[in-house]
Amino acid sequence: MNVHVATGGYAERALSIIHDLKHLEGPMLPILHAIQHEFGFVPEEVKPVLARELNLSRAEVHGVVTFYHDFRDAPAGRHVLKICRAEACQAMGAERVVDQARQLLGIDFHQTTLDGAVTLEPVFCLGLCACAPAAMLDDEVYGRVDEHCLTEIVAEARR
Repeated sequence: MNVHVATGGYAERALSIIHDLKHLEGPMLPILHAIQHEFGFVPEEVKPVLARELNLSRAEVHGVVTFYHDFRDAPAGRHVLKICRAEACQAMGAERVVDQARQLLGIDFHQTTLDGAVTLEPVFCLGLCACAPAAMLDDEVYGRVDEHCLTEIVAEARR
C-alpha cells in the first residue's frame, strides 16, 4: 500500500501526478488513470485539485469520473471480478453467471465483499464475443464462463 494512501495524503501526491502529466494534450483521462493506479480509486479530495490545475469546473471533473465505468470512488478489493454485460454475452447466458456471482460473493455490482477480497464490477465488452459469456479476474480473462467455471474463479479470488 502506498504511504500516501495510509496517511490520507491524496491531494499532495495527486498534485505531483497532475504536474507530471498536464502537459499532454487532453490530459484529464491520463491523469485520472494515473491517480487511480496510484491510490486504487479517485479520491473525492483530488477532484477540486484537478479542476483547479486544469482550469475546469469541479462539475466537469466529476462528470468525467462518473461517466467512465473504470474509475472508482472507493478502493477495490484485493481482486476485481468483472463480468461482461454486452449483448453477445447476454445472449449466451451472462445473466445466470451474474446471478451466481452475486450469490457466491454476497454482493452486487460496484460492491466489495466484507473481507475485502473481491470487488464485483460490470464491464461492457472484453473482446471475447465468440467465447461468450466472458469474465475477467484482475488481468486474466475467461471465456465460455458457466456456473462451474465461475465457482472456480470465485474460489481462486477468495484465497
